[in-house]
Amino acid sequence: MYDREQYIEPDNSYHKPSRDPGEGTMGLVVVMTILFVILTTVLAVVYFNKRKNTDESPDANMSQQSAFISVATPTPTPIPPLSENQNAVLYPGSAVINMETDEEIAEQARPAARGLTETVFTGDDNQLVTDYSRENPIFFNDPINYGLIPGIFTYRGNNFRNCAAFGYTNITEGTITQTWEFNHIGKLLASTLNFEWSGLRWTGQPLVVKWPSSMKNVMNLYDTAKNKENLVEVICAALDGKIYFFDLETGAQTRDPINVGVSIKGTPALDPRGYPLIYVGQCDNNGGSAIFGMYIYSLLDGKQLYHYDGGEDTAYRAHWRAFDSSPIINGESDTLIWPCENGIIYTFKLNSNYALGIGDISISPERTGYKYIFNDNSGSHMGVESSIAVYGNYGYFVDNTSNLVCLDLNTLQMVWCVVLGDDSDVTPAISEENGIPYVYVGTEVDNQGGTGQYCGAAYVYKIHGLTGEVIWQTSEPCYTFNGETSETDQSGGCFGNPIIGKNSISNLVIFPFSMTNGLMSGNKLVAYDKDLGTKVWEYDMNIYSYSSPVDCYDMSGQAYIVIGDSIGQIHLVSAGASECRRITYLQCQRNINTNQATGSGLCFEASPVVYGNTMVIGTTGGSVFGIELG
Repeated sequence: MYDREQYIEPDNSYHKPSRDPGEGTMGLVVVMTILFVILTTVLAVVYFNKRKNTDESPDANMSQQSAFISVATPTPTPIPPLSENQNAVLYPGSAVINMETDEEIAEQARPAARGLTETVFTGDDNQLVTDYSRENPIFFNDPINYGLIPGIFTYRGNNFRNCAAFGYTNITEGTITQTWEFNHIGKLLASTLNFEWSGLRWTGQPLVVKWPSSMKNVMNLYDTAKNKENLVEVICAALDGKIYFFDLETGAQTRDPINVGVSIKGTPALDPRGYPLIYVGQCDNNGGSAIFGMYIYSLLDGKQLYHYDGGEDTAYRAHWRAFDSSPIINGESDTLIWPCENGIIYTFKLNSNYALGIGDISISPERTGYKYIFNDNSGSHMGVESSIAVYGNYGYFVDNTSNLVCLDLNTLQMVWCVVLGDDSDVTPAISEENGIPYVYVGTEVDNQGGTGQYCGAAYVYKIHGLTGEVIWQTSEPCYTFNGETSETDQSGGCFGNPIIGKNSISNLVIFPFSMTNGLMSGNKLVAYDKDLGTKVWEYDMNIYSYSSPVDCYDMSGQAYIVIGDSIGQIHLVSAGASECRRITYLQCQRNINTNQATGSGLCFEASPVVYGNTMVIGTTGGSVFGIELG
C-alpha cells in the first residue's frame, strides 16, 4: 500500500582482384570436381552412421539430427505501422472481436427469469416492430480504429470506453504546470428554480480533435486558428448552455461558442469519421421551451441540424428525458447510439451526406427506440445515465435500477442482465483478454441504508461479456449521506470510471473510490489483478473526487495516472504492475498570474483528457485549465 500523502490538501571486407576470365579455367574445374566427390562421400558416411545410431536408439540426441534437416521458420504477420489517426496508447490493436462462445448465458443473468418485457418502435409514428432486424448492421471493431482522424471523440475515447488519453505522454522531470485558464463560463438557472448550474460537472469530459486542413478551411474558425499549422482543438460543453472551443496549446478561443440554451452536464461526442458534427445532450428541463432532449450541430457553421426530445415515446419514465450519457457513433452503418434517462435506448440512422472539404453537411435521422422492463422494476426508475460501451454488436450499459444490461444492437433483444449490488452511473469498460470480452463496472453506495450518514460497500465486478457470468466481485467501504430529498444526497463509492491497464500495467484494472475516510473525505485508487480480482496496490488521497482518473503512457510503455480532486488539486502517479508512487501534485489556481490568483473554491468533478503532454480539465466554478505534464 502507498501511504497517504502527509500534506494539507489544498564496408571493411577484402575483395580479391578479378582475373582474366579464361585463365586457369580447366584446372579449376578439375579441382572443384574432386572436392565435390570427397565432400559427398563424407556426408554420406556421416548420415548413414547417424541413421544406424538412431535406429538402434530411438531416443538418441535428436538435436544432432537437426543439423542436417532444414526447418522453415514461419514468418510472423508484420504489425501495421501506427497511422496518424490511431492512438499510440492503444497500439498495436489486438482485439479480435470474437462474438462466438460455446458457453450458455449464466443462469442468474437470464432476463426471461425476471419477466422481461421488451418493446421496439420505429418512425415518426412510433410503429411497433416484432422480430426486429437492423437493415444496416452495427459492428464495432478494435477501438484503435474508432476514429478516422486524430482525437478523443466521446467519453473515455472509444467503443470500449477504455482510453481518455491520445498519443505518448513523456514524463521527464516529473512536473505539473498550469499553462492556461479560460474562466468565462457562466451559469444557468435550474428547472427547480432553487440553484444555478455552472461550469463543468460529472462527467463533463472535454473532446479533442486535430482537423485536416481541408476541413479547417471551410469551418467558421477564427483566422488565427484556421491559419495555425497542426491546430488541435479542444471542445467543452458546459452547464451554462454553451459549447466552447479552444486551442489546446494556448487556451485561446478558436471560434464563437455555440449557444444551445440548455444545461449540458455529460460529455458530448464528435463524429469519429471526421464529419463536422457534434452531438450534445440536455441534463435539465431548463431551456424555456418544450424541447428536452438531444441535439446535433454542424461544426462548419454552428447551426443546429436536428433535435429530439422523446416526449411522445410512451417511456416508462416519461417525465424525465435528459441525455447525460455520451453517445457512440458506428460510422460503417451511419448509426448514432444513445441511451436516455427516460429508459429508452435510441438508435438513429443518420443518412449523413458529407464530402471532405466541402462547406455543407446534411443529415436526415431515422429513429428506432428500444425499451424494457422487468416484473421486479418500477417504471419510474428506468432511466440510463451511464454511457454505452460496445463490443461487436453487443452494447453494455447500467440503468437506474442497478441492471447491467447486454443488448444486441442489431436485433434489439436483451442478451443478458446482471443485477448489481447498488445503483451505478459508471460507464462499463471493456477489456478483451485471450479473445474473450470482459466488462468491468463499479457501484455507488446509495441504497444500502436509510436516511442519514452510513458506511457501505462499493462493489466492483468483472463479468464475461458474452454470457453474463460474474468472474469476480469485490468491494471497498465508502461513506454516503442519504438526505430527505435527492438534492441533499452526498454519495460515495465509484463515480469515476475504471482504468483498463495497458502496456506496463496490462495485468491491472484500477477503480477509483470516493469518500473512503468519511463523508466528504478520502479517495482511493485501487489496482486489482485482472485475472484474480485480488488487490495489488492502492493510492490514497485525503480529499474525495468524482472525476475519473486517466492513464497515459510514454514510448517505453511506462504508465502514469492523473486525477483531479474536489479542492482543485491534480495528482501525478507513477503506476507499475505491482506498486505505485506519487510523483507530484499541483494546487491549481484561478486568475493565475494576476493579483487575484487563488486556489480556493476550486472543484474538479468533471473528467479530464490528456493529449500528448497536455491535460485539459474543467471546474464546477466555470474555469477550464490547460495543464502541462513534464
